[in-house]
Amino acid sequence: MRGLELARAYYEAYGKPMLERDFAAERGRIAAGLCGHGSECFGFDDEVSRDHDFEPGFCLWLTDEDERAFGFRLFRAYGRLPAEFDGVTAQKRSLFGSDFKGVHTISQFYSFYVGSRLPETNADWLSIPDFYLAEATNGQVFDDPLGEFTRARQYLLNRPEDVRLKKLGSAVFHMAQLGQYNYSRCLKHGERAAAAVALADFCRQAAQAVYLMNKAYAPYYKWLFRGMRSLPTLGDGAETLTALLAAPFDEAANVSRIERFCAAIAAALRGQGLAACTGDYLEPYAYEIGERIRDGELRNSPVML
Repeated sequence: MRGLELARAYYEAYGKPMLERDFAAERGRIAAGLCGHGSECFGFDDEVSRDHDFEPGFCLWLTDEDERAFGFRLFRAYGRLPAEFDGVTAQKRSLFGSDFKGVHTISQFYSFYVGSRLPETNADWLSIPDFYLAEATNGQVFDDPLGEFTRARQYLLNRPEDVRLKKLGSAVFHMAQLGQYNYSRCLKHGERAAAAVALADFCRQAAQAVYLMNKAYAPYYKWLFRGMRSLPTLGDGAETLTALLAAPFDEAANVSRIERFCAAIAAALRGQGLAACTGDYLEPYAYEIGERIRDGELRNSPVML
């Protein structure tokens, strides 16, 4: 059983009955689920993941006002829930591990990812890394009768289109510079380390571009390619990027892989109506994507973020 399944089963078995029994008057104001940091919240956990921070548990989220009114009582009640469920108990906690389960305020949860308030301007949105937005909106919400937690979640899932286009144009420009131009040149100069860096950065930017084309948030690099495989547009390109990283100095094979991948990106951009360029070199596509940004200040800022 994976972490999300375990969390929901544990909530149904112990959490929900506790809320209905001990918090009948407050039940309609308590959100429950599992979202945030860690592979289990993305559904990516496996046997290796279980060596730390794998335990039965879930999150309960309250408004600041409700936390003051009954948060400590709820915290105590959560702490009395069984430590073992379906044969699973916590083995050990990592140094950077998960105290995110249990009782928290809604503002506390989201402020970790986006700061003291939800983003309002394009500049606000651009200041938040996509992997933070991925963690803020992953997982599952089991119950949210008040709707406050879900409203913030839905707000963050609706990134402004101008911001998406700006990030996509930047990723596409980097792909052209790193993969189509500089990778081979570095090898010809004998700069193998620089070539390896260019190739790795190309792969990361390429994955970012695919997420952006799918209107999805790219997770932390550890899960970047794992998550990419499930995306409907160019998700299968994760295998090409994996092959590139597996043999960084195989110039002939890698140049061919880079060009095929960039050609697929170009075709997808044309197919989505984001560019009308011809050819497979991606730099002109980056500028054309930028021209579709409505915010003049953002449109006229440097193409590379």
